[in-house]
Amino acid sequence: MQRSSDRVLTTHVGSLARPEPLLDTMREKEHGRPYDADLFARQVTDAVADVVARQREAGIDVVTDGEMGKVSFATYVQRRLDGFSPDSGERLLPPSWQVEIDAFPEYYADYLGKYTKTVAPMQTVACVGPVSYTGHEELQTDIANLHKALAGVSGVVEAFMPSTSPRGFGRNEFYASDHEYYEAVGEALREEYLAIVDAGLLLQIDDPWLIEILSDPSLEPAERERTAREHAEIVNHALRGIPTDRIRLHTCYGLNHGPRVHDIGMAEVAPHMLAIRAGAYSFEVANPRHMHEWKIWQDIPLPEGAVLVPGLLGHAQNYVEHPELIADMIGWYASCVGRENVIAGADCGFSSRASYSPEVHPSVVWEKFRALSAGAAIATGRLWS
Repeated sequence: MQRSSDRVLTTHVGSLARPEPLLDTMREKEHGRPYDADLFARQVTDAVADVVARQREAGIDVVTDGEMGKVSFATYVQRRLDGFSPDSGERLLPPSWQVEIDAFPEYYADYLGKYTKTVAPMQTVACVGPVSYTGHEELQTDIANLHKALAGVSGVVEAFMPSTSPRGFGRNEFYASDHEYYEAVGEALREEYLAIVDAGLLLQIDDPWLIEILSDPSLEPAERERTAREHAEIVNHALRGIPTDRIRLHTCYGLNHGPRVHDIGMAEVAPHMLAIRAGAYSFEVANPRHMHEWKIWQDIPLPEGAVLVPGLLGHAQNYVEHPELIADMIGWYASCVGRENVIAGADCGFSSRASYSPEVHPSVVWEKFRALSAGAAIATGRLWS
């Protein structure tokens, strides 16, 4: 994993808006209707090539495939794991959402309605048998598409590929305990983790579930702490043997783009986040509920060799952050952990679900990336002058 040795590097979290023709084909595919598989493959390949090139044009150094072929950053893996079946139970929102919904019911009545514009509804599943990984072909297609796109551009510092953590997409109806279930899912996903690293890409673990555990109001504080520790152990076991400098961990407060007055503080999250083996840690900062929390890093030591990837672009608003503010925020973190240990990133993905109406308009995302690059250049002048 490259570090900011002579300038501030830039990256983001992963998902980007899919082109509308690709969404049209993906919609038919996800609903089980007839679709042109060859057309879908070409559309994904072309979309990856386009977003990689546009990331570089916008000044992003550490790029990815935009998750063009995935319907969701989390539920894509349902197609790659055996041992699951559709869940007949009622889909429930995470407990942390319900607290906010109860506090702001009018807002959420409108907000939740926007999900009708996604390619497909969130499909919940239940584990009904031994979990195993069956997604090798799809994964190798993703890897090949990214490598092909990288060959067509210059100036890329590195490339990463996101993969979900072993939690949050299905209920356990087979294993004796949830702990045993998550261990089995982690062991299956380990095949995906290893393949990404073996392909020469950085592995990014997408893990909003860590904060969800720590935010769960249905659990007593001691139970939340215990569950978060167990979660870190399970993720670490799945990552065993993979060099930490090939691993990025992303955690966030989820896709709830609401008032968020019930978010827990990053000071409560950081110790558990850092307990997961990684070389880089990505988290929310541009979210104004958390922008002030840079100060915690004055007192929290980083693991040896680790870097922070603070999110300096908001993923829920269509304003474009000013480069001077971005440079200031980079400076805050550099003052705490050192200029070499900061890579400028984003709060979360910009289209975590394949949607005709992502939270941030695609044209605005590219302008945000240009602002991130400009802010990193300003910060470089300040930090390396």
